[in-house]
Amino acid sequence: MSLADLDVAALREQLVVEGLALDCGAARIRIRSDLPELAPLLRILYRAFAPLPAAAGCDVSVRLRRGRGLRRWLRPQVELVIDGARELEPFPRDTPLPLLEWGLNYALASRLTCHLLLHAGAVERGGRAVLLPAMPGAGKSTLTAALALRGFRLLSDEFGVVRLTDAQLLPLLRPVALKNESIDVIARFAPEAVIGPRFPKTHKGTVAHLAPRTEDVAACHRPAQPSLVIFPRFAAGHGVELEPLPRARAFARLAVNSFNYEFLGPDAFDALGRLLASASCYQLVYGDLQAAVAAIQRRLAAEGP
Repeated sequence: MSLADLDVAALREQLVVEGLALDCGAARIRIRSDLPELAPLLRILYRAFAPLPAAAGCDVSVRLRRGRGLRRWLRPQVELVIDGARELEPFPRDTPLPLLEWGLNYALASRLTCHLLLHAGAVERGGRAVLLPAMPGAGKSTLTAALALRGFRLLSDEFGVVRLTDAQLLPLLRPVALKNESIDVIARFAPEAVIGPRFPKTHKGTVAHLAPRTEDVAACHRPAQPSLVIFPRFAAGHGVELEPLPRARAFARLAVNSFNYEFLGPDAFDALGRLLASASCYQLVYGDLQAAVAAIQRRLAAEGP
């Protein structure tokens, strides 16, 4: 039974009592909360995920709760507790989902140390993965979402999870975070896409989330062979430029754009070297989303099987 099939009242009770455990592929997460409004939001965005048994072990456990003291009544807040400690600043009570999603990103980035974690979107087609590393604001999530809505399997919009033993990319699947103009861009690009409610006035502007497709969730334990590493950058009014990038420069940019490269040391160096040995590297500047998706599709086809 998926979350879409679960009664909202039952989901609320589960969040309060034993928590909701979900398998995201490279990691399992557990969410607890006493906020009644959270259950219907999770039911929309995690609709294709099946709850794990209450006794399932999880890599990260978070609790989203109402603010304490006066903040329970005066300008109400919501707090996120990670593994028993509050590590992030509270958000306004009417912004629970962005705090949960950003908090889960923070928890996974700081605790999932068995793999090399790159700040990148990742998709797959025909067994070959496209890695999209970028700094915030470069249009990474928008491009990742667009590819996932044009026949690519979504692995993640936030983490390029590199398995240390063989440099394969592992899915770490959760909703795709869309910000500001990109929400309407994706809604127009794919009217059938399931996009959750908008949350204005966050520290990143207006935020909404794209729900992963059922087939992507079903494949969350299938790794993919890296084939393309593309560093995207959105530039309004620009066409599409896809230019080759030397592997040495790509290596340096990926290492800087990693959450735990320094922590893993030589293991990260070796894994990144193996990843780039099997992948071609490019930098992409785009102002047209449709054209950017088409350029990546052509490039992947040209790389051969």
